[in-house]
Amino acid sequence: MQKDFCFPEGSLYVAGRSGQGAIDDSRRIAEFVYRNLGVLSNVTTTLDTHFAYQIFFPSFWVDENGQMLTPYREVTREQIERGQARPNPAVAKWLCGGNYPWLLKQVKYYCDELERAGKYTLYLWPPHCLLGSDGHALAGVVQEARLFQAFARGAQSWCEVKGGNPLTENYSVLRPEVLARHDGQPLAQRNTQFLKTLLTADAVVIAGQAASHCVKSSIDDLLSEIVAQDAALARKVYLLTDCMSSVTVPDGKGGFAADFTPQAEAALQRFASAGMHLVKSTDPIAGWTDLRIG
Repeated sequence: MQKDFCFPEGSLYVAGRSGQGAIDDSRRIAEFVYRNLGVLSNVTTTLDTHFAYQIFFPSFWVDENGQMLTPYREVTREQIERGQARPNPAVAKWLCGGNYPWLLKQVKYYCDELERAGKYTLYLWPPHCLLGSDGHALAGVVQEARLFQAFARGAQSWCEVKGGNPLTENYSVLRPEVLARHDGQPLAQRNTQFLKTLLTADAVVIAGQAASHCVKSSIDDLLSEIVAQDAALARKVYLLTDCMSSVTVPDGKGGFAADFTPQAEAALQRFASAGMHLVKSTDPIAGWTDLRIG
């Protein structure tokens, strides 16, 4: 629920198909928090926290002419092999002591690992949620609601920071996309502490941006752990479907150059089939299935 996602001025505004997606979602999330102060014991916000050069930003890559790549495109191993996409040599200076061959091996390995895991192809996004930027901050209406809940309930205003590793995407709050380097050394690690918090909670309510990416990936990882431990735990997870939207990229002609809504909708149905509950923020929480209050 950071500004870069929630406002049209943001660098990665999540408009959904309506064009008002994240704006309306933010309002509904805040209203949900205020309506249910007596039930919500903790509110945790996740914070995408990025830097100027990361593997999912155009600045990390150049083409065969040394020109920076454009956002909203995929990068594949084949493109790297052909030189159509290659790491920016400037990155090697501070990332791996100038060892460009090592960096080249790493990005090829990274693409291979994404394919091996059956995940999406590496995708380049506009720079967003850069640490210290205005776009990194939470949307004001959400920030006010979470702090109001914290002070009203005497609960800490927890945040989970993610996305700072330059060599891996980190859609899910529970783990980066790739955990190891090509040389066998660790690259990143799972967020085991927050996972434990979710698994031991009485109920987990999930909302935010974007339904097609960070939200979907986080729920996927949570569901994988639930299935491994106890499939019945899925019944304590509630997804606020009217408080999340999908990434869409307008084509300037009234349509979309990219629309990730179908992927989000398919994921929600899969989560429901696994036992998670699809609810609306306006549904009286006392009537939610499987939820015990008091």
